[in-house]
Order: sequence, then structure tokens, then C-alpha cells
Amino acid sequence: MADTSVTFRSYDYFPETAAEIRRTVFMDEQGFSYDYDACDDTACHAVGFFGDQPVAACRFFYDTERGCFVIGRIAVRKEFRGLHIGGKTMNFAEDCIRKAGGTRVELHAQRQAVDFYRKQGYSLKNESDEEEGCPHEWMEKFL
Repeated sequence: MADTSVTFRSYDYFPETAAEIRRTVFMDEQGFSYDYDACDDTACHAVGFFGDQPVAACRFFYDTERGCFVIGRIAVRKEFRGLHIGGKTMNFAEDCIRKAGGTRVELHAQRQAVDFYRKQGYSLKNESDEEEGCPHEWMEKFL
């Protein structure tokens, strides 16, 4: 696959394309028993398309408790990993957040993905916890 041009669309509702990507990555591949929560009802959702095929998704929203925007549920279909689509997905979400006036963003990273987020400019906040037994780290970036 020489050309990895991905176009993104944002939605103010939870599109089935995003749900299907997340279901495949988080539930089928990683074994989480759930992936959806109340944030999905109010978050903006981004979906990346390779041609007409949905290949990546994430969500972002303003979290009043954290006092900033939060990007989450970043997922790329297995066959499209290693092509920098995850980074492009993050860039798209960050651009949307900038346009909304956001200057700081946080994310709740699976510990095994911390290095990926560091490469995207995120740093650890020294807040750790677990989701379904999977260690997570809070990270932040100033835009």
C-alpha cells in the first residue's frame, strides 16, 4: 500500500463507523468487555477514511472536571497500523480542539501505548489507574 492518504470527518454524534472500529480494536482484539460510555453521547467523533473504507477513529470532548479537552478511544484497524495513521488521527483531533479554542489536551493512555503518545508530544502527568485490569496513564499536551 504505497499511498496512505487518509481523509477525516468529524461528527457531533457517535457514528456507526467509529463504533465498529472501536468494537474491533478494543473489544475483539484487546478483550475489553465494554467500550462505550456516557461521554460518547456528547463527544465529537473523528473517523479517518482510506478511500471509502473507515480505518481509524477517536473522540474528543471538553471535560469540566479536568479543565481541558480530552482525546480518547484512539483506534486504528490492524491492517492499517504502522502507516502513521494513528498520528494523523491525533493531529486531526488536535486541530479541531485548537479551532474550538482549546490550549491543553489530556488523554488516558494504555501503558503499552505511552511511547506512541510521547512521540506525539504528550508527557506523563503521574496519574495512573486501571481499566478492566489494563494499566493506564494520564498524559497531557499544550497546543
